[in-house]
Amino acid sequence: MSVIVPPEARSAAPPAVVANNLVKVYGSGDAAVHALKDVSVGFETGAFTAIMGPSGSGKSTLMHCLAGLDTATRGVVRIGDTDITTLKDKELTLLRRDRIGFIFQAFNLLPTLTAEQNIRLPLEIAGRKADEALFNRVVDTVGLRDRLRHRPTELSGGQQQRVAVARALISRPQVIFADEPTGNLDSRSGAEVLSFLRTSVRELGQTIVMVTHDPVAASYADRVVFLRDGELVSELHGPTPQSVHDTLMKLEA
Repeated sequence: MSVIVPPEARSAAPPAVVANNLVKVYGSGDAAVHALKDVSVGFETGAFTAIMGPSGSGKSTLMHCLAGLDTATRGVVRIGDTDITTLKDKELTLLRRDRIGFIFQAFNLLPTLTAEQNIRLPLEIAGRKADEALFNRVVDTVGLRDRLRHRPTELSGGQQQRVAVARALISRPQVIFADEPTGNLDSRSGAEVLSFLRTSVRELGQTIVMVTHDPVAASYADRVVFLRDGELVSELHGPTPQSVHDTLMKLEA
């Protein structure tokens, strides 16, 4: 069994997300694929954590199970005090809407809406009023003040992803899951988005869990956990591009 949990000394708050003895098997019999093998891991509140590993290591499967986008074969996932593995479909949908933010490689913006309307959309769907002070702080944090009236086609890729980041932040989710958020961006735009993610952790107290294959992207995180063949095998605190690259090379060797 692989167990990696952040040291308690790093935060007085309980972990935002915890997986215990998580198993995910696709298929059955001789065709069964064990994507996750008895994984236990915690993700610290108010921290930026990256999940990495070679292709096929299970990193995306882990994130999807943590976020309630996929169902574990066995084990427990808790977001805060809630065991999401016991929730029915409707309860899980409400939890994802109210307590989780998502940022994907594809920006997933509605083309007919302005940047501001896209940012406010999750609150509109939930029937909640925006905290205008938070809205203004988020908009300024991600540098979109002069782009609020623009539609996605009038924005660069980096600006569109910043809109997606702001949209994820505006509902004050317990945790934001980011799946290769800079995968469609050039290096400069990617660096801007990663800086905004890190700033949201430092200044807004946000919790972010990000899957990435890029050592430079992972270096923006406070901590990196590494998977190989469905198991957690290593972690780094205070990562650098070189330390992440070296760890990946050892895992792929």
